[in-house]
Amino acid sequence: MLKKTLLPLFFLVLCCASQVFAGAWTQQAGQSYNRLSGNYYFADRNFDDDGDRKKMANDGEFYDINLNYYVEYGVTDAATVIASVYYKQIEHEDDTIEMKTYGLGDVDLGLKYRLVQFAGGVLAVQGLVKIPELYDENDSLPLGNGQYDVEARILYGHSLAYLFPGYCNFEFGYRWRFEEPSDEYRYLIEVGSDLTDQWYARVKLDGLISANNGDEMVDASGNPTITTEYDLLKLDVAVGYRIDEAWGWEAVYTPALCGEDTAAGATYTLALTYQIR
Repeated sequence: MLKKTLLPLFFLVLCCASQVFAGAWTQQAGQSYNRLSGNYYFADRNFDDDGDRKKMANDGEFYDINLNYYVEYGVTDAATVIASVYYKQIEHEDDTIEMKTYGLGDVDLGLKYRLVQFAGGVLAVQGLVKIPELYDENDSLPLGNGQYDVEARILYGHSLAYLFPGYCNFEFGYRWRFEEPSDEYRYLIEVGSDLTDQWYARVKLDGLISANNGDEMVDASGNPTITTEYDLLKLDVAVGYRIDEAWGWEAVYTPALCGEDTAAGATYTLALTYQIR
């Protein structure tokens, strides 16, 4: 199902330009990119194991309201360290129960390394570990699955200056999820462009395909976003504005397009960005 959806959406992405900060490029030594975002996620439907959207049981609804801080820092021109942390408030309610949890979520730590730089393009690799030590996985509605993840990813970015003032970015990775959860194949297709000197736009297709080596079940705690084995394809559409050379803001809409055995929701984001050059 994901493969059938991907091709027409890829052509949609190529027709919609996008922005300024692409995944494959590393930060120069001593420079950094910082992003503080407020995110609102809502879902009242799940994708079943056939990929159909079904209402949550008992008219259920799931909310995830969170703050995320993301930073990239150039250790050298070729090596960039990455960190990301969330503060979350999640809630699941239906006709029979209401549960709510808040606190720090998973922490991501990573390293991106540029392998090759050539005229108009760059090839890089990235390693990342997800650390689940800041919350209790035994909460009635847990903030995460309590499992360590390790991911390896290859990234390719290329300028589209010969067509318009933009870029494209392609990523493919594999995530090892320890213990019960299934491992995951991850991919991303991104196109971005300047619209004016200050405005820019970005479109991504962000996909995840289960390796089908875990237990296929929905998390019994009521958090439909941390099932042990699922597929998911999201569209990410962003518009940003550069206030000056350092500061900017972004508005982002990220709906789930298709999937299996996970929540079918959408995220609305407002972000403040700051670059140290």
